Amino acid sequence: MVRILGLPSLNALAAFEAAARQMSLTKAAEELNVTPGAVSKHVRTLEEDLGAPLFLRLHRALELTREGEAMSAAVREGFERVLATYRQIKMSGGQPSVTVGSTMAMAQLWLIPRMSEFWAAHQDIAVEHFISDHPRGLDRADIDLRIRYGAGEWPDEEAAKLYDDIIFPVASPDFARRHAVQSLEDIAALQLLSVERIDLIWTDWPDFFRELGCRDRRLNTRRCNSYVIAMQSARSGQGVALAWANLVRPWIETGDLVRLTDAQINAPHSYFVTWNSRRPLNRQTATLRDWMVTLEG
Repeated sequence: MVRILGLPSLNALAAFEAAARQMSLTKAAEELNVTPGAVSKHVRTLEEDLGAPLFLRLHRALELTREGEAMSAAVREGFERVLATYRQIKMSGGQPSVTVGSTMAMAQLWLIPRMSEFWAAHQDIAVEHFISDHPRGLDRADIDLRIRYGAGEWPDEEAAKLYDDIIFPVASPDFARRHAVQSLEDIAALQLLSVERIDLIWTDWPDFFRELGCRDRRLNTRRCNSYVIAMQSARSGQGVALAWANLVRPWIETGDLVRLTDAQINAPHSYFVTWNSRRPLNRQTATLRDWMVTLEG
């Protein structure tokens, strides 16, 4: 157990920071490659040192106390400053790199296909990708830029808008031929492919039908926890998926997916690139951010 300068155990601080960010002892343990019991012990040691609880331990959930929120912000800012300085010094002796965090869908369907243009113009900058489909999975200090979907406001983050989007139903050409669609009610009666709603702001089938004024009804949905898997299932003829236009455009252009109707809705939020407001961007990170903002949806 390492202590310096009168600080608590660094292991305890790391365990608390991960648990506070993930709001889960189990997820924190997976990230740190230790057992949940070890994380719990470190957090309790820190609480005993402080003489105050940092978490409210609810049934199968954690909630930060007022002291926990203050401690979380302080530890996180400290780790971020150390990491930023460490990476800056490390990069000075090698090829500069930038870490971009995004969901699997954004990386695979939007960003990666466009990266050849960036690499052609900036061969001296290496780009590393961190992938997470969990709503808080990108809240890591070692990520320089994050591609996020939302209203444009995140705690301690600056944001630049990338694009708006539209949402509509798609299926494989064969599926479309086998199921004549004349109305939204016809679509509602089909096998619907649904992305499990990990993020509450993500639009699902009930949201789509409700926005277009289609009456509520029991839907036949097959769920998965990945947008990429949902699109692959649609391409293989397993059902109808909700497509975000800027993500599925290549498949629409090649004919792998077709629209089942002209009905569509505007995505309620937009995509943004964000970065830590407390940490100045180095030249390489600013260059990648500025390039991303110029991209068309």
